Amino acid sequence: MNPLIRVIPAFLVRFFAKPYVAGDSLAAAMDVVGRLRRERGLWSTLDLLAEDIREPEQARRNLEAYLQMVDAVAAMPAADRATLSLKPSSYTTEPLHEGGDGGGSFEAMQQIVRRAAANGVDCTIDMEGHPWTDFTLDALSKLHAEGLRNLGCVLQTRLFRTERDLDALPPGLRVRLVIGIYQEAGEIALTDKPAMKDRLLQYAEKLLARGHYVEFASHDVAYVRRFVEEVVPRAGVGADRFEVQMLYGVPRDRFLADLSRAGIKARLYVPFALGWDMAIEYLRRRLDEYPAMMWLVSKNLILRR
Repeated sequence: MNPLIRVIPAFLVRFFAKPYVAGDSLAAAMDVVGRLRRERGLWSTLDLLAEDIREPEQARRNLEAYLQMVDAVAAMPAADRATLSLKPSSYTTEPLHEGGDGGGSFEAMQQIVRRAAANGVDCTIDMEGHPWTDFTLDALSKLHAEGLRNLGCVLQTRLFRTERDLDALPPGLRVRLVIGIYQEAGEIALTDKPAMKDRLLQYAEKLLARGHYVEFASHDVAYVRRFVEEVVPRAGVGADRFEVQMLYGVPRDRFLADLSRAGIKARLYVPFALGWDMAIEYLRRRLDEYPAMMWLVSKNLILRR
């Protein structure tokens, strides 16, 4: 990690993180999920901030937390339920991006997804940096082959390989399309952000044409409009085949309200932690991967005022 990011005081990191983190407990996160649905008509996907763990006890704690998340979401009315976002690195002390084999990660996700399926809860295997891509898509295929149809995946348009990965997806899958936050080398990924966003539109159209459910995840209002006003009509699909997703805390309230009035489902990605120390480490890692985030966070804080 960049040493300048490491020396940022924890209280300052927490100040920047707070608008984007739904608290330091599952109860706090569920309260946010409930209020978003009641007061703003928005759905949620819950994510536990628990990457880059070091101790087996942390892996066990994260697994138990997700099983509790399944139970909490299952207690919601079916039409209002959140989905769960799973990061493979949350369940192993041998992460692939550090040369490990990801031991225990698949088994943990399998347990969570099976329990979720039995309780009517949808899950998404999130996508991390490129060392995890093959592992993640392989886990998706294995779980889908088990008959677990409550599972979706994430694809990052910045990676050159993603167009090929589209062709290998199980039929009818739910797919969250993102440009991706992980900074990747120019040998394996685009470095031009407008090109990444253009691929959001191209890949969304391909996925819709192939019968997938598309979760179009972007904060760029212009591109979301193009997706809704250009891509969806060309694909000839109804509002039951797609949704728009954004990050909790990013100020797009008026636009999201417009989507809701137009009958378009909008969902917020809602991260929370089991303690603020985990949330602070999460933001430090994001700042290290994407230093421009500090400026974006500052701009969003100003817009919220």
